[in-house]
Amino acid sequence: MTKYAMLINLDTCVGCNACMAACAMENQTPVWNPEKYRTYVYDEEIEIGDKFLRQFFPKLCNHCDNPPCVSVCPTGATWKEANGIVRVNPDICMGCQACAMACPYDARYPADSNDIDKGLGYYGKDFLKRTVPSIDKCDFCYDRLQQGLDPACVETCVAHSRIFGDLDNPNDLITKVVATGKAQGLLTELGTGPNIYYIHKLPEDLV
Repeated sequence: MTKYAMLINLDTCVGCNACMAACAMENQTPVWNPEKYRTYVYDEEIEIGDKFLRQFFPKLCNHCDNPPCVSVCPTGATWKEANGIVRVNPDICMGCQACAMACPYDARYPADSNDIDKGLGYYGKDFLKRTVPSIDKCDFCYDRLQQGLDPACVETCVAHSRIFGDLDNPNDLITKVVATGKAQGLLTELGTGPNIYYIHKLPEDLV
């Protein structure tokens, strides 16, 4: 079996937003709206004693083992593949946004008819990927995976902060790092079983 996941090294992320740009171009997300991204890099200021540190924090769909978005979808437009990827079928999505409300990671946004009209002007009718309104989210660049390529955000990361792989493959770096227990998911106490992991420093013996 295959179980896709992503590891993000917070120590090496420089906040360049190349991942956001690559994702937007690959998946034709509404770049004209700053709230409609499949992946987003938060820029936070952290106070430690008398010092302030800047922390970049990338977020995206967590492709949960127990995705609440799937169970609340009334049409079956959101489903989970055997390889762990949570996807959306825009043709049967009714745009009710129940999945967006159920997602604890705020990882979904509505692509409406206005976005489609603007997308037509940006990309042209021969290259436009989105033709109907629907909820949109990260799918690990599913089309790229079918071609044996990494997600666009991983390939373009200048600091190699994003590591993509198969948790069922014991030889993948992500599998080895997660096995150390040093990589953590977000809001694991909710029982969602997120498959986006974060770490502050890669173990030296695995690099």
